[in-house]
Amino acid sequence: MPVPERLQGDPFDALGDANRRAIVELLRAGPLSVAEISRQMPISQPAVSRHLRLLKNARLVTDRPAGARRLYCLSDEGAESVRTYMRSVWGEAAARFRLTAENMPGTLSE
Repeated sequence: MPVPERLQGDPFDALGDANRRAIVELLRAGPLSVAEISRQMPISQPAVSRHLRLLKNARLVTDRPAGARRLYCLSDEGAESVRTYMRSVWGEAAARFRLTAENMPGTLSE
């Protein structure tokens, strides 16, 4: 079931915590259960569950049932919102930098 927009978290806030970034990095390899993630983290299983809930609310991970457990994996939706934001901010800055560099005396464009 989708998270209502008013409860959705900010992906940047979610990635602001080192433990959540570590969980995202672990999920790069593929789906994992809370127990599998917990074994690789220096925090308790309940803490991992809380971090996963925040990552899920920020649309950075999704979960699905797998028997008696849930498997978590990276979500394209949250990652795309981060990419879109970064492209809009840095894309404009990069274009301005390129235009300035191309119009400066003594640059490679001469």
